Amino acid sequence: MKGLLIAVQFLTRLPTPRLATVSNPEFAASMRWFPAVGLLVGAIVAAGAWGGARLDGWSGALLALLLWVGVTGALHLDGLGDIADARGAAHKDHDRMIAALSDPHVGSFAVVAIALQLIAKLVLLHALIDAQAFLAIALAPFAARMGPLPWSRWLPDLHAGLGSRFRGLVRGADLVLWGGLLAAASVWSPALLATPLFLLGWGWWLRRAIGGVSGDGHGAGIEVTESLSLFAALLWLRAA
Repeated sequence: MKGLLIAVQFLTRLPTPRLATVSNPEFAASMRWFPAVGLLVGAIVAAGAWGGARLDGWSGALLALLLWVGVTGALHLDGLGDIADARGAAHKDHDRMIAALSDPHVGSFAVVAIALQLIAKLVLLHALIDAQAFLAIALAPFAARMGPLPWSRWLPDLHAGLGSRFRGLVRGADLVLWGGLLAAASVWSPALLATPLFLLGWGWWLRRAIGGVSGDGHGAGIEVTESLSLFAALLWLRAA
């Protein structure tokens, strides 16, 4: 259970038992538990959506979004902003892009990307709440946090940083296990079947546009996949 606790501490702001020591291999191996943390985050977000919806749909969407940002500490939004700034400022200059990724300041590209992401989630949450699709909301963070497993296994490291510490510690058995659970969950939320396409698409874009994966790439990919999962669930409901 130590790996799960490490993953919860890293990905959320939830209170957990204090760990005396965490070695580098233990921290890196905690990535295997990222999808489980997604289930926890999703349960909190869906509970907020359901509770807020007792007032009205927009209240439910706003409460769910506030909990989503709060429980994760905006960790992945930060990655999305950094990727947007780096890509926007690069102008095909790789060194400039790496420098932008390392810059702690927030640029205009980051502001726009984060604002659009929050607006997209708010609107999609409202639509799914109106459809009473709370299970689809709960499962979106789970599906998105499967992404770092294949990305760290297949994509080259962009630079030596936090993301590179996860290199080589995701096993084939981990992918099979979480992939099987994703397939099982699709019985209740069929739109989850599109998740592999989202993950492959983001990995392809990272390799082509950025050159590899980093901690920011993982975080941005989680944010993008969450929104795509919500949108896919809405499309499925409308089609059905």
